[in-house]
Amino acid sequence: MVEARRVVVKVGSSSLTTTSGGLDADRVDALVDALAKARDGDAKEVVLVSSGAIAAGLAPLGLRRRPRDLARQQAAASVGQGLLVARYTASFARYGVRVGQVLLSAGDIARRAHYRNAYRTLDKLLAMGALPVVNENDTVATDEIRFGDNDRLAALVAHLVRADLLVLLSDVDGLYDGPPGTPGAARIAEVSGPADLEGVSIGSAGRAGVGVGGMVTKVEAARIAAGAGIPVVLTAASSAADALAGRATGTLFHPTGRRSAGRLLWLAHASEPRGALRLDPGAVQAVVERRKSLLPAGVVGAEGEFSAGDPVDLLDEKGHAVARGLVNFDAKELPRLLGRSTRELARELGPAYEREVVHRDDLVVLRG
Repeated sequence: MVEARRVVVKVGSSSLTTTSGGLDADRVDALVDALAKARDGDAKEVVLVSSGAIAAGLAPLGLRRRPRDLARQQAAASVGQGLLVARYTASFARYGVRVGQVLLSAGDIARRAHYRNAYRTLDKLLAMGALPVVNENDTVATDEIRFGDNDRLAALVAHLVRADLLVLLSDVDGLYDGPPGTPGAARIAEVSGPADLEGVSIGSAGRAGVGVGGMVTKVEAARIAAGAGIPVVLTAASSAADALAGRATGTLFHPTGRRSAGRLLWLAHASEPRGALRLDPGAVQAVVERRKSLLPAGVVGAEGEFSAGDPVDLLDEKGHAVARGLVNFDAKELPRLLGRSTRELARELGPAYEREVVHRDDLVVLRG
């Protein structure tokens, strides 16, 4: 933790705002103090993924609580986003730190060209000494506006910028084995893998009631980042300085996997499947256990409208998604290919058809 040089820090709405909506200047300044100290004292590069745009826009628009309808959420985000970045700009200016706003949506992460462009922008901001403040583009989001209160986005950004550490800040000082504050509930200091979470009751919304995330989304974000080789610290916003300095605080999620190609993490966690392919048991075994490419002979059916290059889910005989991959054929081409060998197809249709339906380099196995 101490040696981490590039760090992504995610902070939720409840850690930045009052219960009635509107930014809490003291809370923002306290967070900025910790981030600025980490940059200057420990020479860290910091990317801040910040929620709070919708919450910040509630009070100025006379809204007492987060609205449920999308139009008013977007209106609140439109007002609040300007207030949020202005507050960060003013607070970081106390340390001579420039702030660069980066608004992303799930679509920006899901499209590989946009993914590369986002990396170049963030990397250049860091190289030029600026601190990127990333938020979801709530003003134009649809379903993405409920994207786990930026938790999953933070995990994807951590992988995108090749971070050494992800810090998830909450209004709770870590993950507990039961509802925090109840008799007998104890904080879990370290998580080495899924087995450590068996039987753990994970809570939902934060106490302030202005965000949409909760412990469930934070644990899922930690799982994504840890699976990509990035350690994660989940702690209270008030303990941000301790987390950035490598002092024991909150819950530490140890890496459970290796860093993978960016497109594979995108494929597993940010892509929207355009259809599905149903596999026979032999093909499921080849894809999941032996990490082989999917051949036409192992496909028994296709669902949805998709084009070559689109992400599709690979389903077992029970209809469970066991993998996801980029398909090499249009949906309308597949019916005449199913269940046939590539050699037979090449002989009948030409050499262009002697290829995989999904190549193993464009395939990621999903957890069961």
